[in-house]
Amino acid sequence: MGTKKIGFVGLGLIGGSIARAIRQYDPDDTLIAFDKSKESLALAVSDGIIDTACSSIDDTFMNCDYIFLCAPVSYNTAYLKQMIPYLNGNCILTDVGSVKTSIHKEVIRLGLEEHFIGGHPMAGSEKTGFANSKPLLLENAYYILTPTPKVSEEKVERYRNFVSHLKALPVVLDYQQHDYVTGTISHLPHIIAANLVNFVHDTDTKNELMKSLAAGGFKDITRIASSSPVMWQQICLKNKENISTILEQYINSLKETKELIDDANEDELFRLFEESRDYRNSFPESSAGPIKKSHAVYCDIIDEAGGIAAIATILASNNLSIKNIGIVHNREFEEGVLRIEFYDDASSKKAADILQKFRYIVYER
Repeated sequence: MGTKKIGFVGLGLIGGSIARAIRQYDPDDTLIAFDKSKESLALAVSDGIIDTACSSIDDTFMNCDYIFLCAPVSYNTAYLKQMIPYLNGNCILTDVGSVKTSIHKEVIRLGLEEHFIGGHPMAGSEKTGFANSKPLLLENAYYILTPTPKVSEEKVERYRNFVSHLKALPVVLDYQQHDYVTGTISHLPHIIAANLVNFVHDTDTKNELMKSLAAGGFKDITRIASSSPVMWQQICLKNKENISTILEQYINSLKETKELIDDANEDELFRLFEESRDYRNSFPESSAGPIKKSHAVYCDIIDEAGGIAAIATILASNNLSIKNIGIVHNREFEEGVLRIEFYDDASSKKAADILQKFRYIVYER
C-alpha cells in the first residue's frame, strides 16, 4: 500500500490497537501521536509503535495521509477545529467514536466534509488504555465507515482497503443510520443489562439470595453491565434521540409480552420464544460485533483438592492465559462444573482440544 504518515490524537485502547495493527502489517509507516497521558506516549515509543510523541497538536501533523481522532466522543468533536491547518487534499480525517451524528454535524459546520470519513471499529474490551491495546483487537471485527456526501469515492475506497489490510471488516453506512443501528444492537443492550443488574440489587432479599444464586445465564446476559460508566454515560447523552425512540419501542414490546402472560396466551408465548430462538441461532459466528463475546470453556471435574490447580497447570504449560476460572454452582442453563474464560477465541478452542486429550469432558458453547 506504500509507506504512509499517520497521526493519532488520543492513544488509548482503540487508538493504540489501530497503531499496533499498522505497525504489524506496515512496519515502515511513520506514526505520530498526541495524548494527554505522557505515560501512554512513552510506552508507545518504547514499544516501537510510535515514531514521534507530540506534546501538543502542532506542525508535526502536517502532510499526514490519515489522522485518527481517538479521544472520547465529545473531545474528538472539539479537536476538529485544531486539525484544520494540517489537512491537505490527500489527508483522510477520521475518528473512532461509537456515536457519529454529533461529530458529523461539527464537520459540516466547519466545512471539513471533503476530508472526513467517520470510523467506528466495533471492538473493545473491559480494560482501557494503551497498555491494554493489541493488534489483534481489530481482527474480524466490523469497522463501520460513515463518509460525508462530499468526500471523494477514491478516499472511501482507500480507507476501505486500509481497514481490510488491518484484517477488519469494513462496512459503509450513512452516519444517521449508524447511530440508529448501534443504538439498537449495542446501546440498548447495555442499558437493559445495567437496569437488570440494578433491579436485582434493589429487589434482592436481605440475605442477598438473588445475588448468591445469580450465576450462569444471568451473569452472561448482564456481563456488559461491567463496562465503563463514563463511556456509557457519554453515549446516552450523545445518541439520546435515537436511544429514547428505541427504548420507547422496546418498552412497548415488553408491555405486549406482559399482556400475553396476563392472558395466559399459550400460542403467542410459544411463538415469542420459538421465533427468538430461531433468529438468534441464525446469527453469524465468524465476525465480532459491537458487544464483546465471552470466550469460555466448560468442563466436568471431580470435586477434590487440586482439581482446578491441575487444569490450570495443564493450560499454563501450553502457554494459555486464563482470564477467569471458577466453579459453576447454578447450572440450570449450562453444562459443566468448571467455567474457564480466555481472552480470545483461538485460546478457548486450543484449551478445549488440550483438555479433551487429557480425558476431561468438555462443553463448548
